Amino acid sequence: MAFLPSWRPGPTRDAIASFLDEALALPPEQRVAVLDNDGTLWCERPGYIQYEFLVRTLHQAVAHDPGLAERAEYRALLDGDHAALGELGLQRVALALLELCAGWTPDEFTGRARDFVYTEKHPDWGVPYPRLVYQPMQELLEALRAHGFAVFIVTGGGTEFVRAISRDLYGVAPDDVVGTLVEYHFEERGEGPALVRTAQALGEVNEGRAKVEHIQTQLGRRPIFAAGNSAGDREMLEYAQAAGSPSLALLIDHDDGEREYAYASVGVTTTDTEPIADIGRREGWTVVSMRDDWATVFPA
Repeated sequence: MAFLPSWRPGPTRDAIASFLDEALALPPEQRVAVLDNDGTLWCERPGYIQYEFLVRTLHQAVAHDPGLAERAEYRALLDGDHAALGELGLQRVALALLELCAGWTPDEFTGRARDFVYTEKHPDWGVPYPRLVYQPMQELLEALRAHGFAVFIVTGGGTEFVRAISRDLYGVAPDDVVGTLVEYHFEERGEGPALVRTAQALGEVNEGRAKVEHIQTQLGRRPIFAAGNSAGDREMLEYAQAAGSPSLALLIDHDDGEREYAYASVGVTTTDTEPIADIGRREGWTVVSMRDDWATVFPA
């Protein structure tokens, strides 16, 4: 099979090839790659896929208990009222969404997440969400593994949501996913001990500096390769690039409005004062143009 067949020949593909070849001189334990998920491995527009899952969960909950629709956070979500959501604030809305899954066991959450991903269809493209994994990034994952890399997903999304699909979609084991965590509660039930979700986040949202901190606390290995697409990935990309030579910071620039979407990707919890693609070019990262560098975006 040709090397990265969905990547067009040019400086970007050459930079990846050179990095992978140079990395072979390193001991296997130093070949560590971390990749963001939303907007890096699969499509994140017009809304985050996990967000769409939670909105569907909200609709199901309201069908069972119509009184929930009177709560300000849920009313704004049901109406798609972005002005009201902005006034309520991200943290308040996020905690309200967490409450929808409180009391679920890990297996119940995983089952419902997988059911959503594999049965619902993207609102614009009309295909199941697994069809919106980027084909060039799948090929890059395979190339990293072929060169002896340990591959991890480091995402701002919920850890358990990404774990539910990481092995099937990316070949990444659930315990190799670092994301935003939720607190669990251990309790004794009639049928035996059980672990259930709470409505509380555990620690910070996994964006910005938190990504680097959580790479250390949860993985204990420094990456020499990182891929991301937004300001929420900036510190992770800087950290990988600063590992020495060889190292590679890869930024996905969403500049293809015909085959995907054209937009400047921003962080959810970060304050962006400059487009991340401009930062990447200034910092010497390898900036991937979807329009120019990818011959194919989604699988056929």
